[in-house]
Amino acid sequence: MKNPLTNIMIESFINLPSPININFWWNLGSLLGLALMIQLISGIFLSMHYCPSIDLAFDSVVKIMQDTNYGWIMRIIHSNGASIFFICLYIHIGRGIYYQSFNLIHTWTIGVMIFLLTMMTAFLGYVLPWGQMSFWGATVITNLLSAIPYIGQNLVEWIWGGFAVDSPTLNRFYSFHFILPFIILFMVIIHLTYLHESGSSNPMGINSNIYKIIFHKYYSLKDSITFIILLVVFFSFMFQYPFILSDPDNFIKANPMITPIHIKPEWYFLFAYAILRGIPNKLGGVLALMFAVLILLILPFMTSPKKFTLKFNPLYQIMFWMLFSTFCMLTWLGGMEIESPFIELTQIYSILYFSFFFSINWLNKLWFISMMK
Repeated sequence: MKNPLTNIMIESFINLPSPININFWWNLGSLLGLALMIQLISGIFLSMHYCPSIDLAFDSVVKIMQDTNYGWIMRIIHSNGASIFFICLYIHIGRGIYYQSFNLIHTWTIGVMIFLLTMMTAFLGYVLPWGQMSFWGATVITNLLSAIPYIGQNLVEWIWGGFAVDSPTLNRFYSFHFILPFIILFMVIIHLTYLHESGSSNPMGINSNIYKIIFHKYYSLKDSITFIILLVVFFSFMFQYPFILSDPDNFIKANPMITPIHIKPEWYFLFAYAILRGIPNKLGGVLALMFAVLILLILPFMTSPKKFTLKFNPLYQIMFWMLFSTFCMLTWLGGMEIESPFIELTQIYSILYFSFFFSINWLNKLWFISMMK
């Protein structure tokens, strides 16, 4: 006998009223759900053979790749799946900014929280293989907390479980990396609940209940097509270039006595890492790093009370594509050496990145006033 609550959830999903004019950019949410399930399933299989010990972690990954049946494919799926997840996530956020979906305040806020948890989970996962870049990346990033006045150094040692990144650090990072995806899954359910309560936005920015159709079978079929496209692209990329996004130094076992020439995180953290490096003050860099992500939370409060869409404003469109190019440039600069002219370029593009968000408020007011005349 089926659970009545389950029947209600399935029924609400099938008969969910959806705007008739939403395009393929709205499929990124379902693609993120697919990518999350891929990461969860592959991660669970990997956890069965991984050993969270500084003496065994690197060797256990080698054993998964070489001696475990189909372990190599699970490892490659999980490591490259993180990149696919972040590509879909950044496009999903970009679509929300372009079409001003952030006007759905509760849905947007939960989405930003999911973004933060995802970044935290990805960072913890990057440490687990215990390669050179994993170890030194963990050392550098956790050391940022020492910039907090008075309690910074004690907080860092508390997170490490000692006076350096060691076995206690790896153990607790593994535990949190395993638990956080299930918290993310719970947050996704809340995200969808708020979305179903308010309904999806649409390219026209019109809040109307007139022109809507049921989700199934129209949009479920559309989602299934993008599922197939994503899986074909993902597996083609995975089998042709399985390690192109991996740092070569991470194939060397972690050695605290040898520092890599150039320490950098995974590509999906590089835009924030570049902003961090562009500020000479340590505390200022940490605050800028946090604000680079948290600034997304202020977007719903930057628009007019009447939610007048800026999507059709040519200046807003130009600003959005400038933000996109700025994000790409910061990602590239984050992987460059800390030397001139990269430092100066990073500072210029960091200013441009933050300028976009602070410009929306006055642009929205000017556009609203001009349209009311």
